[in-house]
Amino acid sequence: MPTLQDDAELITAAQRGDLDAFNALVLRYQNAAYTTAYRLLGEPFSASDAAQEAFINAYRKISEFRGGNFKAWLLRIVTNGVYDRLRYEKRRPADSIEDLPGADSDDGAPLVAHTATPEQASERREAQQVIQDCLGGLPADQRATLVMFDLEDYSYQEVAEGMSVQLGTVKSRLSRARLAMRRCLEGKQELFADVFRFNN
Repeated sequence: MPTLQDDAELITAAQRGDLDAFNALVLRYQNAAYTTAYRLLGEPFSASDAAQEAFINAYRKISEFRGGNFKAWLLRIVTNGVYDRLRYEKRRPADSIEDLPGADSDDGAPLVAHTATPEQASERREAQQVIQDCLGGLPADQRATLVMFDLEDYSYQEVAEGMSVQLGTVKSRLSRARLAMRRCLEGKQELFADVFRFNN
């Protein structure tokens, strides 16, 4: 079988039952799906599960895809799955991960740059945890909007399509989310200056 490069060709082949074509789409978009899920959930194992579930759902629904932006369509499946998970967890609270045995030995997601010293790597993890904590404090719809637009570089239109809302709603959520993040991160400028200066 020849290598298919174009999303439309891969999607058409996947809709005909070609598992290799769907797997090529998975490889193309797995990082975007995982990153979005991680930034929404803040926990690597849950994010990995959510991304995997999203691809399973996408495979089941691929025949329903009618064209347009496949990435936005997939991200809508990811965010909807995460919303369902968050609603379920809200209805059925579980023990905090910090209360579980061995939780203090968890190193978190692998976010260390190769050029960073151990001290810089530690500061970077601390800064990223502060950002993730602030993201986690946002309402789910604002968090998803901020992640997709500011962190994943989606356009307003792509975010609107991905979340099935109007452009005005996207802009309003983004404005509120940015304001909340700014307030949450107040007083942390020194930490972020120390962490990111060696990247220049």
